[in-house]
Amino acid sequence: MRHENVTLSEPKDKLYALVEEADMPHEITQVTRHGRPSAVPMSADDLESLQETIHLLSRPASAKNRSRRRRDIAEGNTTSGAELRREFALQPR
Repeated sequence: MRHENVTLSEPKDKLYALVEEADMPHEITQVTRHGRPSAVPMSADDLESLQETIHLLSRPASAKNRSRRRRDIAEGNTTSGAELRREFALQPR
């Protein structure tokens, strides 16, 4: 993942290149105004993924499940990757 800063005046001259770059997954170009972060163009796929994540994390059931998972981890109620690979007949790492 690459991170780049451009000033607000640059996108006017570089709009096509910025859209091309933003269309690449996980590329971050930060547009600044007066030296401060102002906007971040991103790919439509990244935006959709971010929106889905926000939606899932905002659901009360998700918070309850996260709390239960943290408790399970703290209590050692987990299954290792090796155990899962054996159970599902997957190749060991």
